[in-house]
Amino acid sequence: MVNLIASHIVKPAKPISTKVMFLSECDQRVPVTHAIVVHFYKPESPELLNDATEVLKDSLSEALVAFYPLAGRLYPKDGGRVELHCNSMGALLVEAQSELKIQDFGDFCPAPQIRALIPPIDNNNTPLHEVPLLLAQITKFACGGVSIGLAVSHVIADGQSGFHFLSEWAKIARGEKSDDQPFLDRTIFQKYEDDHPSSTAPKLQYSDFFPLPVLIGQSSSLEERKMASICVMLKLSKDQIEQIRNKANDQDLMIHKTSNQRPFSRFVAVSAHIWKCLSKARMHSPDQETVLYVTVDFRNRLKPPLPGRYFGNAVLPVPTRAIVGDLQSRPLSYASSKIKEAIENVTDEYLRSYLVCMKNIPEVSGSPYFHTVGRSQGLFLGNPNLIITTWVGLGLYKADFGWGDEIFMAPASLGDDGKLFIIPSPNGDGSFFIPLRLQVEHINAFKKYFYEDI
Repeated sequence: MVNLIASHIVKPAKPISTKVMFLSECDQRVPVTHAIVVHFYKPESPELLNDATEVLKDSLSEALVAFYPLAGRLYPKDGGRVELHCNSMGALLVEAQSELKIQDFGDFCPAPQIRALIPPIDNNNTPLHEVPLLLAQITKFACGGVSIGLAVSHVIADGQSGFHFLSEWAKIARGEKSDDQPFLDRTIFQKYEDDHPSSTAPKLQYSDFFPLPVLIGQSSSLEERKMASICVMLKLSKDQIEQIRNKANDQDLMIHKTSNQRPFSRFVAVSAHIWKCLSKARMHSPDQETVLYVTVDFRNRLKPPLPGRYFGNAVLPVPTRAIVGDLQSRPLSYASSKIKEAIENVTDEYLRSYLVCMKNIPEVSGSPYFHTVGRSQGLFLGNPNLIITTWVGLGLYKADFGWGDEIFMAPASLGDDGKLFIIPSPNGDGSFFIPLRLQVEHINAFKKYFYEDI
């Protein structure tokens, strides 16, 4: 369905001094894989795509001057850690053609035909230092539409950094000047680690994050890892989101008899709703413990905050624990309060303690924070647990390469059971798209409760 026409290694347009770049503990804690996202466009005129590949090559080369870590390579180190060599080996740009039309992708649910819009990456059989940290693919469709599929190394950039790069690349492709430069000096994290009092043990311990609970009656997550899972794309309208949010806030007001507290955000309330519905769909025992991870961007939570446009990883998967019986018997405000409290606990002291805690762990290779389909290694965040990542507030839909803004964007695949994203609608109507992967046996019940329990 997708025919590869040509591939190009694109290097920075200007010479970059070769060096080894420091990686923070937040960079070291993520899987050595790529975040893969596809952006879809429907240009008003086919002529706009005549020189698209050449424009992308030239503009990418220019963008890599400022974002040169993306042109480097990773090398393994002791203890499962990695080292970033900024050696200008380049990014991979692939040109492809498809007989499909954009409408053939339906609701853009992550599926194999979406994954085909990203260059293939063989992390299992390719030496680490040979895998590009940035791979991109332009695919032209029969309808005149086009997609840009992007794979960015988790180690090099989190969501905010990845979208920052994409926005600047697109700006150059439009013929504009790139004036929003990244802050690349990751050694700033050493200051936060070193400022933690050496005489005081970090308040956070590894056990605060891991291991995760498993199903009652099981000694490990091995059986749950084997379960068949499936991806779906759900949508919540602005009105539905407000219904969920108002429900949580009204219940909280009834319990506390005061409105002095800040109300629950849309993200917190929707995440709580998902947590309750999923525990119900999974038919957990009332005594089952469950953990919800929410990813928290902490750029402005450190004191002083990280510099504007810090380029790297500055997100933390924050766990919230509950007993299923409490989730189901108590109102939505209960789950919302637990999530809100977990997010508010991510303070400067919390983060410094986390950095020291992670730095003191000699071996990190066995504990990346999520599992991927078909692999027995890594942390499993599926049944009875889940992880929710929000792209709300990341400034999406600003990657106009000269063909107009994206009509949609979505992850090309999801790791495994229990992985969810919350993505704002491209038309700014206040709705959410929620791509997720769950076990096949739970998906129908979850969709039923997800809408019925609003």
